[in-house]
Amino acid sequence: MNKLLHGTCYYPELWPESEIPRDIAEMKKLGLNMVRIGEFTWSKMEPDEGRVSVDFFVRVLDQLHAAGIGVVYCTPTPTPPVWLTHGHPDRCFVDAEGRVMSHGARQHASYEHPVVRAACLRIVETLASAVGRHPAIIAWQIDNEFKCHVGEDFNPHAVAHWHRWLEARFGTIEKLNDAWGTEIWSERYQRFDQVPAPVRTPFLHNASLSTAYRMFCRESIAEFMDAQCAVIRRHSDKPITHNTVTFFSVNQERLFANLDFASFDDYPPRDNWPAIVFDNDLCRPAKPGRAHWFMETSVAHNGWFGNHEVTHPPGFLAAEAVVSFGLGAQAINYWLWRQQRTGCELPHSAILSTWFKPSVGYTAVEAVEAARRQLEPLMLASKPAVAEAAVTWSDLGRAMLQTEPLGGRPGYEVDFNKVVAQWHGLLLEAGIHRDVRFEGAALDGLKLLITPVMPFVSPDFLKKVEKFVRAGGVWICAPTTGTRGAEHTVPTDAGLGLVDAFAGVETVFSFPITGTGSTGKAFGLTAPVAGWCSALRPATSDTRVLGTLKSEQAPGLAFLTERRIGQGAVVVLGALPDGKTGAKLLAKLVAHYAKQAGVTLRFDATPGTVVCPRATADGETLWVVVNLNGKGGRVRVPKGATDALTGKKLPAGPLKLARYGWRVVWI
Repeated sequence: MNKLLHGTCYYPELWPESEIPRDIAEMKKLGLNMVRIGEFTWSKMEPDEGRVSVDFFVRVLDQLHAAGIGVVYCTPTPTPPVWLTHGHPDRCFVDAEGRVMSHGARQHASYEHPVVRAACLRIVETLASAVGRHPAIIAWQIDNEFKCHVGEDFNPHAVAHWHRWLEARFGTIEKLNDAWGTEIWSERYQRFDQVPAPVRTPFLHNASLSTAYRMFCRESIAEFMDAQCAVIRRHSDKPITHNTVTFFSVNQERLFANLDFASFDDYPPRDNWPAIVFDNDLCRPAKPGRAHWFMETSVAHNGWFGNHEVTHPPGFLAAEAVVSFGLGAQAINYWLWRQQRTGCELPHSAILSTWFKPSVGYTAVEAVEAARRQLEPLMLASKPAVAEAAVTWSDLGRAMLQTEPLGGRPGYEVDFNKVVAQWHGLLLEAGIHRDVRFEGAALDGLKLLITPVMPFVSPDFLKKVEKFVRAGGVWICAPTTGTRGAEHTVPTDAGLGLVDAFAGVETVFSFPITGTGSTGKAFGLTAPVAGWCSALRPATSDTRVLGTLKSEQAPGLAFLTERRIGQGAVVVLGALPDGKTGAKLLAKLVAHYAKQAGVTLRFDATPGTVVCPRATADGETLWVVVNLNGKGGRVRVPKGATDALTGKKLPAGPLKLARYGWRVVWI
C-alpha cells in the first residue's frame, strides 16, 4: 500500500465522448484518484460477434492516466450482448422453477454453456491483450457481483456439469448412495446422470442433494472466475479482485482463494452501520498481508425501481470511510459518478446529477476526501492490529442452513448471515477488536473463537481447534454447530458429531425449543431460550455445567457447558438465550470468556463508537475511533495519549466524539 484510494464507478460509454475531459476535471477537483470502469461494456467493445474494438476505452485510459487517476478495469462478462443470447434460449440461465432468463438486465446468460463461456474468455483475452500493460491500470476486477440476481443455475449444461462433478467427487454411484442415504423414498440411483438437480418436485429433495448442488454451483462460478484470472495474468501483472457481497450465492472462501486481494460492496442505511464493520472484518483476514478494498457504496442512498433507502445524514459517509480505512481498507469507491439517465436504477444516488450538477452527496464526498488526506500518512505508517477474537464463517454451513433453515416455521428459521452477524455484534458491543475468519483459515493470534451455525464440524477443523485450545484458547461452540454430517445428514454416533467427545458432553435431545416456554439459567440470569436446542449432560468428570434448562421437554439438562483442555477451554452453548435478558446473558458469556482467554484488545467505548487499533513497525499503537450510530459517543483513553492529527496531549479518561465524529489517537 502506497496510498489510500478514493474513487468512483465511471461509465463514459453512456455519455458523449466529448464530456470525458469535463468528468476528469471534476474528479480532480474532488481529489478522486481512482475510477472503476468496464463491467457493463461488452456491447460497446463487440457490437456484433467478431467485430471487436477497444479503441474508445484506450482513449479513456489515456486521459485518466494523464490526469493521474488510476483505473480498476473490470471484465465485462456480467452483461453479454444481445447477439450472444437472442434466438439462443439454450444459452440462458435457468432457475429452479425452469424459467429461462432473457436479455435485458444482467447475469441472464449461463456461464455453464460452452458457447457462452468461450465468448466470455475471448472478450477477456481481447481486453487484457489490448490494455493489460496500460499504465493507467492499477487493478482488475473479475465480472461484477457474482450471483447478485440469480442463484443456482439449472441450464442443461449446468446439470451435465453437475453429473461430472459428482462422479469426480464420489468415484462410484454406490459411494454417493451410501453417503446420501438414498434408500429413503426409493431415491437410489444407478448412474450419475440419473441424479437430478434440485428443481421443482412434489415435496422436497434430499438435503444431501440440495446442499451439494449449492456447493457445486458455487465451485463452478469460482472456476469461471479462475479461468478469467488466468487469461488476465498472461497479459498483466496488476492485482486481481472480485467485489463480493456476503448474501449472494457464492462460496466466499473459495472465491477469494485465487484472487490477489479481497473487496466487497455494501450499501448500508444509517441504522445498519454494523454491516460496514462486519464486511471489513471479514475481508481483512481473507487475504492475510493484503489490504482489502471497499469497492462499492452509495454517496447518499441506494435505489432501484423496487426500493430506495433513506438518504444518509450529514457525516455518515465520512464515518463509513474512516472506519473502513481504520480497519484495513485501502480504497473506498462509490457507485456511481453520474446519475443514470436510463435503465432500472434511476433513483440511485450519484456524485453528480444527470444534468452534471453536484448531488445531495457531493459535499459528503468532499468530507471523505478531506479525511483521506489527513489519514493517509498515518494509515501508511501502520497496519491493523491482529485480532484476538473471531467468529467463524463457514460456507458449507451457510449452504446447509439455506437448504434446512432449522426451525421450519415462518419467523423461526435460522438465517446464517444474521446469526453470524449477531455474534460478531456481541464482540463489537463488548469493544473487542475482532475478525470474521473463514472455516479454513489459520487461528494465528486468536485467543477466543466463536463458531455459530456450522452444522458440520470436520476432523480437520476440530484438529485445528484442539491445538488452539490446548495452547490456551477458548472455543465457544454455539448453537447448531456439529448437528449435521459432511453430506448434510444427521450424525449417528453422537448428537454433535465429533464435538460431543471433544467437549465431554452427551447430547441427550435435539429439538426446536422456540415457543415451548423453556428458559435457561446461567451467569445469574434466567432468559427464554430459542432456536434449535441441543440439550446436554456431562460425559466426563472434568465437564462443568454452567447453564441449566427449565423445560418441559428437557428438564434439568444443560444448555451451557465448559471443559478445560490443556491451557484453554471448550464451551458448548446448546440453545440461544433470547429477548432482552438473553442479550444480557450473551453479553456476560462473551465478557467472561474474553477475560478468561486473556483478550487485551478491548476498549471502553459507548455503543455505536468503534475503535480500530493499529500498530506501527516500531511498536507504536494508533487508534482510529469513529462514531457510527449518529448519537455521538466517547472512548476512554489511557494516560499519555496524543491526538495524532494535532499533536495535542489528551487527558486520561473519556474522549468525546461528535455525531459521526472521528479521532485518531497515538497511545
